[in-house]
Amino acid sequence: MKQFIFEAKQKQFLMGLMALGAVCLVLSFIFEPASIAEAGFHQRFWTNLLHNGVFFTGMSFMITFVIAAFITAYSGWHVMFKRIWEAFSLFLIVGLVILAIIGLGNVMHLHHLYHWAAEGVTDPSSPHYDEIIAGKSGFLNNGWYIGGTLIIGGLWYFIARKMRQLSVQEDIDGDKVENFAYHRKMRFWAAVFLPIAAFTGPALIWQWVMSVDAHWYSTLFAWYSMASWFLAACSLTILLLIYLKSKGYFEKVTTEHLHDLGKYMFAFSIFWTYCWFSQYMLIWYGNVGEETIYFKERLTHYPVLFYGNLVVNFVLPFLILMRNTTKRRKGTLVFTAILVFIGHWWDYFYMIKPGTLITAQEAVHSGAHEAGHHAGGGFVEGFTIPGLLEIGIMLGFLGLFIYVVFHHLSKASLDPVNDPYYEESLHHEVQPYE
Repeated sequence: MKQFIFEAKQKQFLMGLMALGAVCLVLSFIFEPASIAEAGFHQRFWTNLLHNGVFFTGMSFMITFVIAAFITAYSGWHVMFKRIWEAFSLFLIVGLVILAIIGLGNVMHLHHLYHWAAEGVTDPSSPHYDEIIAGKSGFLNNGWYIGGTLIIGGLWYFIARKMRQLSVQEDIDGDKVENFAYHRKMRFWAAVFLPIAAFTGPALIWQWVMSVDAHWYSTLFAWYSMASWFLAACSLTILLLIYLKSKGYFEKVTTEHLHDLGKYMFAFSIFWTYCWFSQYMLIWYGNVGEETIYFKERLTHYPVLFYGNLVVNFVLPFLILMRNTTKRRKGTLVFTAILVFIGHWWDYFYMIKPGTLITAQEAVHSGAHEAGHHAGGGFVEGFTIPGLLEIGIMLGFLGLFIYVVFHHLSKASLDPVNDPYYEESLHHEVQPYE
């Protein structure tokens, strides 16, 4: 079948997931951990909104980047399922709205996600003055956060939508115009997007995620985070393709295409681990206080998050996908894709939750200015490890993401017959080996 029909049963199921997520989000607003509840700023709610907003928006951004990279590199193997990736890219607008709401929360002091946004930290006359954060205030400020999210993120969405429109129009008018005419325009926008994304992507990652631990920084953090986004998006692509093939769609997507997606999942799991280890090893070796506190905090108080991250996102995918034939078996791919998707959602939980808990505890014990002073040990619900509410919120966001994807899938033919690389993708073959 060439045209996807968004069935009522699918809509109801996805809306049920969204309703579950909304209920869990409301409950996370009500049930704050006792250790920080006295401050009354609902840290668990806001951290869950940030965690899932960043995670799903980042997947959309990375797929836009990959589409642009493949177009620029004259790649054609992915054309058979490119409509899924185009639909992924259009979630950007939804995610950016969520992150802009968090930015407004900074301005209005509705939450304490970021220590740099607290009152008085950049004022030398304030008892809460923080010299390190004051030195970074040219970048870590509300104007940069909201402006970057809306302007830079808006530019990402504009180009993603432009490439999608050209792709759909190519399918409609491809036999009426000069061959490659639409594709040349797509290549122009892809070439425009790549350097913009390469420079602005890290800047927004630093704002949204790394600045949660405002005293800390890592030159590898952006690449580590972007690899995590791509792995999550790649795993979800595999799951959706296998599901849609079972419904009679994407019949021309073969084991060869799934094999290549499996290879990307395998290769980038290794690359993610390289970034993870290099970041940890260099900071440990340098032994600079402002940097090592990030890992000291996580190793001391969050060992399950720290070691679980490595096991789920490297050890298991590496062992499962190392053998070539496992990347050609749907059952193994589905299992590994679920594992990788959950693992990288866990990775963003690990990046965000400990730092935001420290900030909340600093607000409760309003005398501390250095990260980690009040990061006490012990179990803290919704922060030490994901709780049932966090899992429910993730399912709600996943339902929203897939709803947006299915909505856009239904708006264009799934079979882009006028793409100049259609035949290459149709006959794509990977030589199997043992």
